Amino acid sequence: MIYLCIMAGAEKTNGGSCCASESASASAGCRCPQNEVSGYINTKAGLIAKTSAQLYRNDYWGEIKSRLSAFRNNYAVVAGLYAVGEPSEDSDVFVSANYKLSFDKLRSALAGISAWILVLDTKGVNVWCAAGKGTFSTEELIKKISETNIDLVVRHKKLIVPQLGAVGISAYKVLKATGFRVLFGPVYAADIVAYVNNGYKATAQMRTIRFNITDRLVLTPMEMLPILKWYPVYAAAVLIFFGVHGTGIVFRDAFYGGAPFLFFGLVSVFAGAFMTPVLLPFIPFRAFSLKGWMVGLMAVFLAIQSFSALPVSLKVFVYLFFPAVSSFAALQFTGSTTFTGMSGVKKELKYAVFAYVIIGVASLISLIIYKSGVL
Repeated sequence: MIYLCIMAGAEKTNGGSCCASESASASAGCRCPQNEVSGYINTKAGLIAKTSAQLYRNDYWGEIKSRLSAFRNNYAVVAGLYAVGEPSEDSDVFVSANYKLSFDKLRSALAGISAWILVLDTKGVNVWCAAGKGTFSTEELIKKISETNIDLVVRHKKLIVPQLGAVGISAYKVLKATGFRVLFGPVYAADIVAYVNNGYKATAQMRTIRFNITDRLVLTPMEMLPILKWYPVYAAAVLIFFGVHGTGIVFRDAFYGGAPFLFFGLVSVFAGAFMTPVLLPFIPFRAFSLKGWMVGLMAVFLAIQSFSALPVSLKVFVYLFFPAVSSFAALQFTGSTTFTGMSGVKKELKYAVFAYVIIGVASLISLIIYKSGVL
């Protein structure tokens, strides 16, 4: 593979032409974004970088790392116009976000099809979330149509936008400003070929977001790992709490007294960030905070059976604090699901945060009672 600057996204330091290789990059003054492409196409709008519909090992490895939240906030491609296959002036134009995983899903779905991909600058956020945040927007689409001179690249006036981006795109405003007609394609990139073959008409199935157990499982690492990053801090606090006495630090007490609570911490995160999303449709209540609290309460009830000798004050703490942790972890999943809307999330947060504060205060009181030796 060679690396090319993208015409719409490359930065030029001396006004030279776009790069055809890394060595040419230095001489031409382009700062190349390191997007792997297989060549370029000369159009009336200039050179357009070609990208392959085939995904390679580094693409799959990047997906795994982004799923694990390793660098998903920086996993982006340069916005602009790309070519897949050997597109002509009559080839379709598909719109995507510059989150690389979204871009990869689209280009791999176009295997066997020659098409153009217009990538919007969504700050590295996927189509659905970017549409809600306002970066996959009417204004950005109009801007990229102008910047790429796509009207010189294709003869038709048609753009295919992902259905999940519809909330951010006003087809009427785009048509009025650019002359391009917006068609909303299927939910899943895998249905694009069928959508095109069906005369650019989406069936009811193509419009349906399934969000099955596999979809939910894929998203759980992104919810668990950010919370677990705080686990070392929590573990240190637990060990200090049980190890510190008036006479100093007793390491034996720190270990034996803190071990159950280190375990409860892991159980509560697992219950809220993994079990709740997996069992989501089957758990009572609509609110995610209540779903997570219920699963967390059941998990803590089962876990505490192995530590029946705990003082009453610590048992109260366990039943107060750890289900609330599960509730909080489950609440984070509202940003990854089709089960909620923005207004519903805001309403739930209003009550959930208040409840967390009350529970936090009550939990602290139970710990003070334990340290005082009353219960």
